[in-house]
Amino acid sequence: QVQLVESGGGLVPAGGSLRLSCAATGSIFTVNAMGWYRQAPGKQREKIASITMTGTPSYPDSVKGRFTISRDDAKNMLYLQMNSLTPEDTAVYYCHAQATKPLAREFVDYWGQGTQVTVSS
Repeated sequence: QVQLVESGGGLVPAGGSLRLSCAATGSIFTVNAMGWYRQAPGKQREKIASITMTGTPSYPDSVKGRFTISRDDAKNMLYLQMNSLTPEDTAVYYCHAQATKPLAREFVDYWGQGTQVTVSS
């Protein structure tokens, strides 16, 4: 089992910045990759950043150049630095971890409770 808790969301003006944090506990040794997703009202949940256990990041075009994912393995923390925010970035942001099921070659997804990010115009 892996538990994820996000923090750092809030209300910011357009053009502002926020830094989200995700604390991971539990069976961290089973985690293969971690990332950030977001879900706006009426929209599908979308992946906005991911990072492998070797530190390779990945971003979709919608946030590339504005968002930066990072990880602190010593503290079991995941971060998302968000710059140049726009109202279209308004959503609930979720921390995600992909892990392997014990004694099985199967992936399991874990999610945090989400943190609200609201960007005003």
